[in-house]
Parts: sequence; structure tokens; C-alpha cells
Amino acid sequence: MTGQSLDVAAADGRVWACPSCDGEREFVQPPCIDGHTDDGGECPEWACADCGTAVSTAAPLAAAALPVRHAA
Repeated sequence: MTGQSLDVAAADGRVWACPSCDGEREFVQPPCIDGHTDDGGECPEWACADCGTAVSTAAPLAAAALPVRHAA
């Protein structure tokens, strides 16, 4: 990407290292169908504008160990 296209990407999307393209690429947001933006928030789902590789900026959910209950 040229310097100018990085400036445009920074305004319209995000520039991150794409694991599939093996370099800095623009990431854009596809339309959110999960309701993340309904309250004005940002959708955590992004896609590489060159190859389509998807990434999520959401924090991973914590796993909790729950006791197992057995029926008597």
C-alpha cells in the first residue's frame, strides 16, 4: 500500500498486519448483522480489503468451570 492509501485506510478502516497477505493491509467492516451497532457501538468484526480474511477485535470470552450436576 502506498503512503496515501494508508492515510485513506486509516480514515475509512483500519490498517493491520494481515496473516494471509503477510503484510500491512486495510481492514474494513462489512455490514453488521449481529446488532453490535444498534446502540451506536462499533462492530468487532473486520475483513481484509484485499483477501477477505476475517478478524475480531472483541475480547475473548472467559471460560468458567461449573460443577456438573447429575440427576439422581
